[in-house]
Amino acid sequence: MSASAPSRPAPSLSPSAATASPSAPPRTGSGGLDWRLRFAFLSVVWGFSFLLVKVGTEAFAPFQVAFGRVLFGALALLAVLLVRREPLPRGLRTWGHLTVAALLLNTLPFSLFAYSELTIPSSLAGICNATSPLWGMALSLVALSEDRPTRRRFAGLGLGFLGVLTVLGAWQGFAGIDAKGTGLALLASLCYPIGWIYVRRTLAGTPGSPVALTGAQLTVSTLQLGVVSVLFTSAPGSFPLWPTLAVIALGALGTGLALQMQYGLVTEVGPTTAQMVTYFIPVIATTAGVLVLGEQLHWNTPVGAVIVLVGAALTQSRPRKAS
Repeated sequence: MSASAPSRPAPSLSPSAATASPSAPPRTGSGGLDWRLRFAFLSVVWGFSFLLVKVGTEAFAPFQVAFGRVLFGALALLAVLLVRREPLPRGLRTWGHLTVAALLLNTLPFSLFAYSELTIPSSLAGICNATSPLWGMALSLVALSEDRPTRRRFAGLGLGFLGVLTVLGAWQGFAGIDAKGTGLALLASLCYPIGWIYVRRTLAGTPGSPVALTGAQLTVSTLQLGVVSVLFTSAPGSFPLWPTLAVIALGALGTGLALQMQYGLVTEVGPTTAQMVTYFIPVIATTAGVLVLGEQLHWNTPVGAVIVLVGAALTQSRPRKAS
């Protein structure tokens, strides 16, 4: 999930972030899977990503989970580029900006979410991720002059904040909520709009396809997290089956294949429809956490999540132009 998207393809994101994509007219008859099936696939993959992080942290350190995530995501996209015979971006300036983008959009949030899920349910992490558009709206009003405040967007921001307080059970003093883990998840969500604002200011207009730029970004993030993992964690003593498969799926499917599929969706049905997938993520994350991991769910969690999503939708809405 992201703040407002740039006007052209830009390096992308996480399972939690909707891709920034060019506005393209809808196309039909693409010859592949129906776009509704791909939409459903993306919703499930990105919704289950928080469960996969939780399973991964059962055997690996959070930095190692994040490292595996970007490694297998990078490998998936580099394989696509190899088949297409498409080169990675060139130029030191471009790679310098991609290094910062990788830090803000991959390295930091992936690590923070992994650390947060050591102490909070995967469902709560998924709901915290849904606050990203709220952070993005607040930041864009300051950093992006083209994003003008409106009463509707301010109302969405206030409603989203109310939703967060509802999820956390503010009226009962946040009892039962791990403050540190929740704070890390919210900080991870804040990283995405900061990263997208940086991308809009530095990489808009950069030559190269979205897949090439994202593949390069994930490659840089792999190097960053590889260094961090070596310095701050010990090598895993074993590779248990399910945690290992979870990390591989998290990267190859959720950070590689899903992004590639998202670009196709944007081209076929347009960015507005394609980005609606982000509103299904916390619903699926919560359902997966409860049904698969047996996480407890109190009434305020789904109610607050709905309020957050409504607020996020309002912050992303635009007034209709008079015809």
